[in-house]
Amino acid sequence: MIVAIDGPAGSGKSTTARRVAKETGYLYLDTGAMYRATALAFLRRDREATSEAARAVLPDVQLGVKHERGEMRILLGDDDVTRAIRTPAISRLTSTISELRPVREKLVEEQRRIARRFASEEGGGVVIDGRDIGTVVFPDADVKVFVVADPEVRARRRKRDLEADEVSVSFEEVLADIKERDRQDRRRDIAPLRRAEDAIELDTTHRSVEEQVQFVVDRIRERRRGE
Repeated sequence: MIVAIDGPAGSGKSTTARRVAKETGYLYLDTGAMYRATALAFLRRDREATSEAARAVLPDVQLGVKHERGEMRILLGDDDVTRAIRTPAISRLTSTISELRPVREKLVEEQRRIARRFASEEGGGVVIDGRDIGTVVFPDADVKVFVVADPEVRARRRKRDLEADEVSVSFEEVLADIKERDRQDRRRDIAPLRRAEDAIELDTTHRSVEEQVQFVVDRIRERRRGE
């Protein structure tokens, strides 16, 4: 089973997806981390976010995913960059490179490959979060959820996550970053952020994490009963 959870930055989709995967015994794939790791590769190569630069950088970008104690870790080559990619600078660059066709084509292919391998090896399911999972990567996903929340709430969540990773940043900076990412994500020409027609909306503004998880788990159970 493929469970697609989409939504803007800080909406709670990643937290929900991780917990849903744990609750159901499915594996979790954070596609946003794959874009962030690719952005880090651009940064390390000191390359601008252009299609020409992408064609030079991408052949050397070797992404890997592993799970430790139920948590997904993202690798760039042999380097575990799970924490290194969670900074405002990487967030801004990620939105920019995600507009580049060569980047999206490579990562969509990688996401499909990894998700299908997970599902095949485990014989169960995969919970995938991102911005275009239900519309582009897996338009035939068994369950599609589109997560939303007020920008201020999302900024507080993101600031808390950054501080947990020992990244010092102001609320104003995080809020401005989220609003700019929303603008870029919705206006980009390639795979803009939008809700799939058959996706169920989940507003997490006033919901606890437990309520968010239960909402998605209930949708999965409903789908199972319908099979």
